Amino acid sequence: MSIEFTNPDGLPEIDLYRQVSIATGSRIVHIAGQVSWGAGEVGESDLASQIEDSYAHVATALAGAGGSVDDIVDLTMFVVDWAPARMSEVVDGLDRAAGRLGRRPVPPATLIGVAALAAPEYLVELKAVAVLP
Repeated sequence: MSIEFTNPDGLPEIDLYRQVSIATGSRIVHIAGQVSWGAGEVGESDLASQIEDSYAHVATALAGAGGSVDDIVDLTMFVVDWAPARMSEVVDGLDRAAGRLGRRPVPPATLIGVAALAAPEYLVELKAVAVLP
């Protein structure tokens, strides 16, 4: 399996992630939204820590399917009470997760602001799609 991350001409180049992923493989794995299950332990008001923790749960789910974060082709982030001023927290959390899990760059990602998640202590939920050989 291979994944090529690109920023096609005409689209902005973003340091944090690439605009397009082109994957070849035989199995598509959809990971349900992962939250910081121990939000109280990592910080109920710490978005960056919750992103890092949620990304680790995505990695655990992928390992259970026989893959790793290297196989992710698309990442969706649902962030509670989103405001552009919080982007530095998102970048920090993704950087920490990428460093912890050994993954750069982050695959194409979409950030969606939401009013709430399943429990009030959850600030972020990460949903991923991966392609495995």
